[in-house]
Amino acid sequence: MAVLDREQLATNVRAWALRFAPVAAILLLQLLVFPVPAGVWVKGAIVGGLTALVALGMALTWRSNGVVSFAQGDLGMAPVVLVHLLMVAWGWSWWLAVPSGLVVALLLGAIVELAVIRRFRKAPRLLLTVATIGLAQVLGGIAIALPALFDEMVLAPRIEPPFTYRFNIGATVFTESEVLALVAVPVVVALLALVLQRSDVGLAARASADSADRASLLGIPVGRVQTGVWSLAAGLAFVAVLLRAGVLGLPIGSALSLGVLLRALTALLIGRLTDLPVIAATAVALGVLELGVAFNASTPSVLDPILAAVVAVGLLLRGLSARARRATRLAEGEATSWRSADEVRPIPRPIRRLPVVRVVRVGGTALLLAVAVALPYVLSVDRSLKSSAVLLYALLGLSVVVLTGWAGQVSLGQVALFAVGAAVGAKATSDWGLDLTLALLLGGVAAAVAAIVIGLPALRLRGLELAVITLAAAIAVTSWLLNDRFFAWVPNGRRVERPDLLGRIDISSATAIHHLSLALLVIGLLALRGIRSSRTGRALLATRDNERGAQAYGLSPLRVRLTGFALSGALAGVAGAMFAHHQQAFGTQPYEPGQNLSVFTMVVLGGVGSPMGAVLGAVWLQGIRWFLPGEWQLLASGAGVLFVLLIVPSGLGGLVLRLRDLWLGRMATRAGLDVPGFTAPTTAVADGPTPVELEIPDLAATPASNGDGSGPPGASATPPASVDTPVVTP
Repeated sequence: MAVLDREQLATNVRAWALRFAPVAAILLLQLLVFPVPAGVWVKGAIVGGLTALVALGMALTWRSNGVVSFAQGDLGMAPVVLVHLLMVAWGWSWWLAVPSGLVVALLLGAIVELAVIRRFRKAPRLLLTVATIGLAQVLGGIAIALPALFDEMVLAPRIEPPFTYRFNIGATVFTESEVLALVAVPVVVALLALVLQRSDVGLAARASADSADRASLLGIPVGRVQTGVWSLAAGLAFVAVLLRAGVLGLPIGSALSLGVLLRALTALLIGRLTDLPVIAATAVALGVLELGVAFNASTPSVLDPILAAVVAVGLLLRGLSARARRATRLAEGEATSWRSADEVRPIPRPIRRLPVVRVVRVGGTALLLAVAVALPYVLSVDRSLKSSAVLLYALLGLSVVVLTGWAGQVSLGQVALFAVGAAVGAKATSDWGLDLTLALLLGGVAAAVAAIVIGLPALRLRGLELAVITLAAAIAVTSWLLNDRFFAWVPNGRRVERPDLLGRIDISSATAIHHLSLALLVIGLLALRGIRSSRTGRALLATRDNERGAQAYGLSPLRVRLTGFALSGALAGVAGAMFAHHQQAFGTQPYEPGQNLSVFTMVVLGGVGSPMGAVLGAVWLQGIRWFLPGEWQLLASGAGVLFVLLIVPSGLGGLVLRLRDLWLGRMATRAGLDVPGFTAPTTAVADGPTPVELEIPDLAATPASNGDGSGPPGASATPPASVDTPVVTP
């Protein structure tokens, strides 16, 4: 018996060691490469604890609805702003304002689940994730608008706790806000564990997370449980933002910086989205690593702290994901749920040959091109440049269509490839004196190479894992590779001249830039049309839909994915090179890491499955933002995103295609064509018996049977054999 106990103990110890090995690896990396004093280490643990609260909230919503909520931090932002306003404007005490804010946060979480999340319960995770990005913008807008109701201004204030206490660890001073965070985070995590493990609500939440259908059959109110989980997640977000407001000040705009978001997502993946203790411990370890990197980055020659943290976490995440991933049908199904690419049905040949369809197709295309060509002649110079930028963002959106819509790879790093193309293109004309055509080609090639470099370590990753890796790579590229602090070749801040195209065509005017941008977009659309009908396009779609089946036909999934990365990078690079000459400068603002989420949202909003979706998404988001008055800007923000996705889950492109198919079906019906999927099926039956109307006997005049043969004489449960049963043909 003692031997069995020792063996069981050894097995448990090995399981725990493997479970927390990533945490130990992160801490070992910090101790060996980025050593810090004890006080800095404790401060890092405090920062990591705040990230742990965010990550745990994201884990709860994942287990409840299968979505990684990018609005997790913003769930607590507006309630914390309300707490500050209650204390400043109305003079409430901390002890009254904070509980009131917590109640508001719990109610806000329930409202969000009922009004938004539940509407997307049958949608793919891709759409639901983009909906949370839009939701984050809406909640951020509410937090910004709240002070106006109190006639107050909020400029990153600190919400101090209602006591005074300070202590030192070495040379590091800890304020009362940090003391409160040091005590509150473990208490909140312990209470969360107690609720999930010991209460009926926690048991129901865990049962619903394992299988919502089975839990529903057992009588568990899954809908109410999910509402409660979102309330709990909002409560965690409130505590995290409140403690951050005491330590660092109340953030302005988004509650989560990209650094916090990346650490939280990394902790989620290392904890495999469900292991809450590992998620919390990993977040704390990453906080210690972040402060260790920042403490050691004391000279400009050392890597930027953001980059070092991203590289360290990215390499660690890559190794752990590659080791942990198992090629199972469950994993493949999880990756498939991130796809939302509705296929564009080709127009059948009989319908395509109709004269009216030919006229509309040719005439409609010619009309659109004529309007696009004529725009700069009727717009002012600044608006003409804005319309050119919309065209270039549409070209950038085509790169997302190739990689996410056709190859099935969720990437949040396309703006980094856009920036690589811009930097190389600007360098080619400004310093090397090359023609603009060569600059565009070099920008596309450089971005394609960068995409392959990013794609190589991520070839075996899917869904959320790939999204986090590409987001980390985007932060690394824009923070370090394209930073003139570290590389003198980056043309940051220099004027980018517009050389003559092919040495003859002057493109210095806004009209010429618009026409050249339009030409590049048309070339991109034609190129994608050719790729879609080629073997490469069929291979991308086949590997996306059925990787095992594609392998059975001799396709190499790794090679196909790299091809998708390269094509996507080339399109983004050409768009970036042209954008640098459009702006006549290479700055940092258009290529900030946060723009990756905006571009991805733009394409999903338009319809990620078709090139037309990229164009419509760019026109909707960028066009509304730049052309419509301020009161219409809400349509280009999160509210507009949620509205479109709620009404048209397939995006604007899906709506246009649906209307197209309805019109084609009507034209085919008028022409007397029978085309499955476009026209209603005919009801006539050829060469069949004439339908016979079924007569219902008068039950009141017929003796009834008792059903067991014991009825009155002559009663029968079945008609006599001599009666002919009529044949009814559909």
